[in-house]
This record gives sequence, C-alpha cells and structure tokens, in this order.
Amino acid sequence: MKLLGIGSRIAHTTLGKGVVTNVSSKQYWVTFMEAGLETIAIDDDFEVIEAVEAEVDTVSFFDVETSLVSILQKWSDVTERVAIADKWKGGNLILEPGDAALSAKEIPIDTFFHKIVMVRDRIRVMEQKINSSKNLDDQEKIDLQQYITRIYGSLTTFNVLFKNKSDQFTGAKSNK
Repeated sequence: MKLLGIGSRIAHTTLGKGVVTNVSSKQYWVTFMEAGLETIAIDDDFEVIEAVEAEVDTVSFFDVETSLVSILQKWSDVTERVAIADKWKGGNLILEPGDAALSAKEIPIDTFFHKIVMVRDRIRVMEQKINSSKNLDDQEKIDLQQYITRIYGSLTTFNVLFKNKSDQFTGAKSNK
C-alpha cells in the first residue's frame, strides 16, 4: 500500500469526501466537507480520488516522544517506575476549602502520586550533584545532605501511597 501525501483527496465510506491535511505512521488527518477534521487509520475503508505523493516523514511527534520516554525509562535511574499502592489506584484526592462558598478540587490520586515521585527523583538528583560537587567543601556537603534528609522526613506522610516499602521516603532516624 502506497502512503498518501498531504493534499490527497479521498472519498470515505461513512465520512464523505475530504482532503488529507496531515500524515503519521498510522493515520491520516482528513478535513471532510461534511464531518470536519477527523483522523482515520491508514488502512481505513476509503477511495482515493486524487493521490499526492507523500513528501513527509511519516514518524509523528507522538511516536518520537513515546520512543524517547521508553528509552529514558529503560536507561535512566531518575525515571524509574514506582508503583502506587493498590488501594489507591483509580482513587481521587479531594481538597475542600474551609470557606463553604468555595468549591472543592478533585485530583486523581495517580496524578498526585506521580508528582510526588517526580519531587523525590529531583531531590535524589540534587543529592547526587551535591555529593559529586567539586565546589563544595566536605562540611558544606554534610550540611546540605542533612537538609535533604530533613526534606525526606517531611515527605514521609506520603509513604502511605507507595506500594513497595523500598520506594518510600525515609528521614533522619530518631535515637529515642
């Protein structure tokens, strides 16, 4: 099957006549006279009225982004996958203001959890940069490391969201 280029005219079995306005590796964006802009699969059921030779790279930005995310997750220790506890999957976090005249805000817990994991990962990167810094003396590194440990301690409230104990935040150990 030959790929159609932008400007090709088609007649779709259900959407009618249209013009191809964008192409990716899996679909066409077609502006139809009656239906407006729609995406259709490259192998969808349509008749080619006038073909324009494909002069575009058929790899979409989405395809490139998906590949890049996959590579980063595979090779970077910063973007490790961290599991949310099963009991929270699909749940919502509801923030209710003290003022009854204001409306509550509802956030998917998965989204909130992802943000917490990103904060944790960025603190870890900062910790690595501090430890490997040539511009800080040993005492400054120790002081900053203690501060980071206190930050982790402040975040232990969110440990309830983590499925695996090994992924949780740990702060300074108490001697009590």
